[in-house]
Amino acid sequence: MAESELRTLRSDARRNRARVLAAAQEAFAAEGLSVPLDEIARRAGVGAGTVYRHFPTKEALFQAAIVDRVDRIIAIARELAAAPDPGTAFFDFLDQLAAEGTVKRDLAHAVGGTATPEYLKPVHELNTAIGALLTRAQRAGAVRTDIAIDDLMRIIKGAFLATHSTATTPAQRDRTFSVVFDGLRAR
Repeated sequence: MAESELRTLRSDARRNRARVLAAAQEAFAAEGLSVPLDEIARRAGVGAGTVYRHFPTKEALFQAAIVDRVDRIIAIARELAAAPDPGTAFFDFLDQLAAEGTVKRDLAHAVGGTATPEYLKPVHELNTAIGALLTRAQRAGAVRTDIAIDDLMRIIKGAFLATHSTATTPAQRDRTFSVVFDGLRAR
């Protein structure tokens, strides 16, 4: 749904839509696409008709849930772009991204550039926002200069996919991302 369309919704409809998206993100992360829309409605505390009014299909809801998550990540990156220490801002952002992405596999695909047409705009905006953090950190001498945004996104996606397993412990995830982050630091 376009931002202009969201603004025209009544405040209660915007709240319900946000509750449905939050419940869907949680449900999709926990159970994948097999979760029924009625279950998402129950978790959101709304009727099934409310879900279908905003999202006519499960695929539309899944897409909106991913775009909403990516939009929130973009907002974090843009906020950190003005931080006084570019290196700290860059690695703080990566920490937040790692925490989000290791739990939710769909984010790995969005971050990794395997965007389908409906995700092209948000993924482009995400890459631009992360690219700004990367460039600032490189100019500050905190991140190696031979890494481009495309390289960084592939590295992050690989780390997400490598650590997204029920057999992977939190300590293993932390070590994996620590090694990745150390490899990004300027020497």
